[in-house]
Amino acid sequence: MTRLLFREDAYAKSCDAVVTGISERGIELDQTVFYATSGGQAGDIGALKTSSGSVLPIATTVKDRETGRILHIIEDDHALPAIGDTVTAELDWDNRHKLMRFHTCLHLLCAVIDGDVTGGNIAAHKARLDFNLPDAALDKDEITEKLNELIARDADVYDGEISIAELKANPELVRTMSVQPPMDGNSIRTVTIEGIDFQPCGGTHVKKTGEIGPVSVAKIEKKGRQNRRINIVFDV
Repeated sequence: MTRLLFREDAYAKSCDAVVTGISERGIELDQTVFYATSGGQAGDIGALKTSSGSVLPIATTVKDRETGRILHIIEDDHALPAIGDTVTAELDWDNRHKLMRFHTCLHLLCAVIDGDVTGGNIAAHKARLDFNLPDAALDKDEITEKLNELIARDADVYDGEISIAELKANPELVRTMSVQPPMDGNSIRTVTIEGIDFQPCGGTHVKKTGEIGPVSVAKIEKKGRQNRRINIVFDV
């Protein structure tokens, strides 16, 4: 299986890797800094650079539904490398960093909104969470103010892990109603925002909340009888 370097260091922008598989579905590497689409977070984009100097644009990164392996999807009309070739996997860092900022911000939103999460999406230009809040009256300006107060605390953000037994003993830690928490063997990866939020999460995050920068609630939508969608954008 591919070594997931973004789990070890979300700020790693590139790595050398060996091509271990090629198919119509994408390219597999022995290790990667590219995050594959999951948990609502978009897959990374960037490029694979070959020893001959070719640059292969990565349109997205996904997990193979059958094997769970990470696949780097090359844009059309580019010659593919061979199995065993060494390449440099290089992120579009500006895009990734926006995803990290938004993902951490959505954890702050979970701390602000008292309700179960029914869905979510994180792109580079906006992010949103859906909450099971059939009777709630939500105010854009109030939520925006609370989010920016938490961001301004510049709280530490760090990874950890708990056992499956610990999660079963504390099921309230899982805020998402439809997505299972990420499991690595017998443990579950967690993300802590010091003094604000703690929950299972497999995504990439910034190191401090201040790195998110100012945000605004762009829109609150009613999605059916129960769901309320809160859309977040960066102010700058």
